[in-house]
Amino acid sequence: MNVTNFLKHHYRHFNAAALIDAAEGYNKHLAEGGKMMITLAGAMSTAEMGIQLAELIRQDKVQIISCTGANLEEDIFNLVAHDFYERVPNYRDLTAADEQALLERHMNRVTDTCIPEEEAMRRLEHSVLKFWEQADKAGERYFPHEFFYQILKSGELEQYYQIDPKDSWMLAAAEKNLPIICPGWEDSTLGNIFAGHVISGDIQNVHTVRTGIEYMIYLADWYTQQATEESKVGFFQIGGGIAGDFPICVVPMLHQDLGRTSVPLWGYFCQISDSTTSYGSYSGAVPNEKITWGKLGQDTPKYIIESDATIVAPLIFAMVLGQ
Repeated sequence: MNVTNFLKHHYRHFNAAALIDAAEGYNKHLAEGGKMMITLAGAMSTAEMGIQLAELIRQDKVQIISCTGANLEEDIFNLVAHDFYERVPNYRDLTAADEQALLERHMNRVTDTCIPEEEAMRRLEHSVLKFWEQADKAGERYFPHEFFYQILKSGELEQYYQIDPKDSWMLAAAEKNLPIICPGWEDSTLGNIFAGHVISGDIQNVHTVRTGIEYMIYLADWYTQQATEESKVGFFQIGGGIAGDFPICVVPMLHQDLGRTSVPLWGYFCQISDSTTSYGSYSGAVPNEKITWGKLGQDTPKYIIESDATIVAPLIFAMVLGQ
């Protein structure tokens, strides 16, 4: 029994049934000529979501991605330093002294996974700094993801690859030159490193890396060109936070601030979230709340799965990939 058949047989009610509905809605949206944005919050790249996301990209089942700076860089960290990662299955039992010992070994913990500073972060810094400095001296400016695309396409990191390259979603995205939105990139390891190099004078122009406002302008142009009544853009949100909150606002901005009222609303919406629906939480807001903000319509297909994204997303992706 393949994954899809197993899920359809056993996942019949509650969040399990919502998973099936969302996956079938995703497939229906694409079959009707729609496009899809996937948003990545948290540490989905460290959860190795790239194994399936890369294949979705190769099969043209996602047309644009919005992600945090952490997800952008952590896929590449995993690509070049996977063998140096350490898993800590008993992370809940760690004492403060245990955590201090990890710090002294330069092992940065993300839940049960430790990212090695030297082999991952500093290795990538060594490469990206050269590209930042070259652009800075030439008076050129690029988005964070464009710098990563330049590095990956240059091939200079290939000597360090420690996973099958087909499992890196950033490599798949670079090969397709997939549009990426990365709001709040400053809140990332490489963002902090970039700030440090500006402070030290290695980079003269802080705007050598383009900003979040420019990302919104970029997204507005992309959405205006790509979203039509015949080919609406869907929104598949993994987790919450800025990766989802930022790009979904492009539609009300286009309508209310630019008067482009002919641009359609998002044509599909799904969110996987474990955030409680209460107390003003954007991440926990039910989809219908987005109607009041002009993001979704009353007839937009809407799904919410209240569960762990690292469990749910791979199952939905398996169904979308026909596995």
